[in-house]
Amino acid sequence: MKPIDVIQPSASSLNNQPARRLIVLVPETNADSATVARKVWELANALESRVQFLGLSRDAANESTLRRQLVTLSAMVRDENIQVDSKIESGMTWLSVVKAEFREGDMIVCFEEQRSGITRRPLSQLLETNLSVTVYVINGTFPRMEYSRPRWLTNLIAWGGSLGIIAAFFWLQIKLGASSGTLADALLYISLFIEAGSIWAWNILFE
Repeated sequence: MKPIDVIQPSASSLNNQPARRLIVLVPETNADSATVARKVWELANALESRVQFLGLSRDAANESTLRRQLVTLSAMVRDENIQVDSKIESGMTWLSVVKAEFREGDMIVCFEEQRSGITRRPLSQLLETNLSVTVYVINGTFPRMEYSRPRWLTNLIAWGGSLGIIAAFFWLQIKLGASSGTLADALLYISLFIEAGSIWAWNILFE
């Protein structure tokens, strides 16, 4: 496996034929556009391929920033030998976007910092495992990408967890209330304090 500058193919084997397109997966996070453009241009020239910049916007508020970034990258990479297109998809996952866009002969370019899925696996690994495609990984061009859940999902998880704690302790307290004796009464009162503490600790995780 030979590196091309600092761009390294992450697939186990490479197709020696020129790729029909390089599909470059551009996240919403701002990048060092000059460095990204140079590395994509070098790879496109080496493989004699056209370039398709593909953006994924999960937040409408960030779509205009992503669109400007794609326009900038396209202008910097395009020359008399390299054709460049760009498009933005919304409300999907990278896996579904690439499945819809990929055609035989294409190669994928993504960035080392990109992660996907609940386990936050590197996007390159996820694509290779599920699509059996060749993926090039560009290093060190994006700041560290912190995963951020949509606010509605965060609230749903927080409320769901709190209700689950309440339900579990309610069941326990019914069992303790059905018993008689000093020990049962003491455990009942203790469970109330533990329940309140558990709810507080759970909600702290989502602040």
